[in-house]
Amino acid sequence: MEIRASAEDYLETILVLTNKNGKVRSIDLANEMNFSKPTISVQMKKFCENGYITFDENRNIYLTEKGSEIANRIHKRHTLLADVLMAIGVDEKQAYEDACKVEHNISEKTYECIKAFHDKSLRKKN
Repeated sequence: MEIRASAEDYLETILVLTNKNGKVRSIDLANEMNFSKPTISVQMKKFCENGYITFDENRNIYLTEKGSEIANRIHKRHTLLADVLMAIGVDEKQAYEDACKVEHNISEKTYECIKAFHDKSLRKKN
């Protein structure tokens, strides 16, 4: 299964909600992402079939190692890009919205350059 931007967003949202609430159900994703519960259910079935998530007996959703790897990578990108945008004066809400758009399309090389610049900037402040 090729992971597209929308799938990365689902996995990242599962990660964020798990970190925030300790558990995630389909209704939590539907509410957070503003999608219908049937839409979420279809996607979760695909993720389960492809080894990105599992469910427990209460239908709580858990990222597998494979799903967690993708979710963590995207979340790190999202957070770093938003931090850089805020550092140059973009307000927080807009920075997170824009970072979400950029995180999926930016090349690994460009991301690594932005990360190096960000890390260097932090060292100068400290």
